[in-house]
Amino acid sequence: MNEKCVNCLSQCDCLTKKELAVLYDIASLISDSRGDLVSSLEKALLILKNSLAVENCVIYKLEDDLLNIFASLNMNKRQKIVTTYKIGEGATGLAAKAKEPVVIENVHNDIVFLNKSGNRNGDTVSYIAVPMLIENEIIGVLAVNLTKLTKIDFDETVRVLTIISSLFAQSIHTYHIIENEKERLIDLKHYYKMEWDAKVHNFGDIIGESKKMKDVFNVIERIAPSDVTVLVRGETGTGKELVASAIHKRSSRKEGPFIKLNCAAISDTLLESELFGHEKGAFTDAKETRKGRFELAHEGTLFLDEIGDISSSAQVKLLRVLQEREFERVGGSKTIKVNVRLVAATNRDLEKMVKDGEFREDLYYRLNVIPIDLPPLRKRGDDIKLLVNFFLERSMKNHKKIVKINDDAMDQLCRYPWPGNVREMENTIERIVLMGSAEGIGAKEMLLLLPALDDKKLVDDYKTIPMENKTLDELECEAIGRALKETDGNQAQAAEILGITPRQIGYKIKKYGL
Repeated sequence: MNEKCVNCLSQCDCLTKKELAVLYDIASLISDSRGDLVSSLEKALLILKNSLAVENCVIYKLEDDLLNIFASLNMNKRQKIVTTYKIGEGATGLAAKAKEPVVIENVHNDIVFLNKSGNRNGDTVSYIAVPMLIENEIIGVLAVNLTKLTKIDFDETVRVLTIISSLFAQSIHTYHIIENEKERLIDLKHYYKMEWDAKVHNFGDIIGESKKMKDVFNVIERIAPSDVTVLVRGETGTGKELVASAIHKRSSRKEGPFIKLNCAAISDTLLESELFGHEKGAFTDAKETRKGRFELAHEGTLFLDEIGDISSSAQVKLLRVLQEREFERVGGSKTIKVNVRLVAATNRDLEKMVKDGEFREDLYYRLNVIPIDLPPLRKRGDDIKLLVNFFLERSMKNHKKIVKINDDAMDQLCRYPWPGNVREMENTIERIVLMGSAEGIGAKEMLLLLPALDDKKLVDDYKTIPMENKTLDELECEAIGRALKETDGNQAQAAEILGITPRQIGYKIKKYGL
């Protein structure tokens, strides 16, 4: 082997070691970046420039189909603004489109080299643009100028830049995953703070041992693991939000967010913004971009209460989200995809609204995949006493006070029809604890605390099954009699109210001579 060949091999070995040193230094630098990724990448570009004698090192990041400068050396603000490329535009855009390196051997006579930054000079010879890929998806381009001083050829430069571009791509991708997660957590924190400030809270776990509630529990257990849309129906205050929360907690999305929105509490003009978010300047008060509830609920569950109150325009957009799992923010054009499970609730007759043209039929069928009907409190029998004791214990703990409800007062509470359901009971018990004492609240005191007990019209309008200190047979006979009266003698309906079979009610009617 002659001396010239030995020198060539020695030079190749030296360059290989230099390349490895460059790769090591860049990998170490970006892996140790502490939040300021742009600064770390610019330091990495400086290492690249000094080690391989290349110029005008630039990292372009793909944003909304445009390649914008993300990190660079020696570029002023104006240059960064004007130096953008569309996919397929110039050598930089071609590298992004083809997902392959593009080499311009002579930048002075090749029209593909656009030189938007204006950094080409007499020493500039060539230009290389290498795509930055993550799982074959383009996220940007790494570009450099080769000068008369560059010591390695095109193939070696492309090989080194391809490895470096992979490091840059992974660091940018990871950085944005972390930043998006931080943003999501900030948004969720802001959302939950608003919920807390507005004192939006549930009233504890679902309490109930009646057959109607056990049927509800069975449905929840069966459908919770799936992603099926659920429509919870029931009167105001029956605990529809608790059912939605129970479904979420028992689903595979339990680690994700549980986001709530009461559609009836927001005007039509703001509802779409609350659901889908808005871009800055979309309307007068839109001073900044804001995510909607669908984005906040990504990978989790969205509970829309009073769904029957949304406008026709919102119905159309909601239907699209349910069908396509995508939407645009108000005032925006970018399509946002979400993975959200929807639980809706209403106290309105949606079937009648569909018939009257007030609610879209296609949306109704999209929502009513699994219906859950919550019974009113007056039809839950012994659950009334259970709930009274539950709220009594919790309220006494909150107010650090002992209050006793005497038997005659408890009987009144059990006979009361509770038109406001569980929510009314929670507020009533809170009032009882605040006004009551450890000596005990009797029937007379209870009438002062709950004047509606003396409202005969209310009692007639909302008939309930009373709980009194009588024998089991007396209670059963009276309960069956009231159920038959309520249903105009229809034994099947009366049996359903009581939670027994038609055969059983027929036997008991004969037993008690009803």
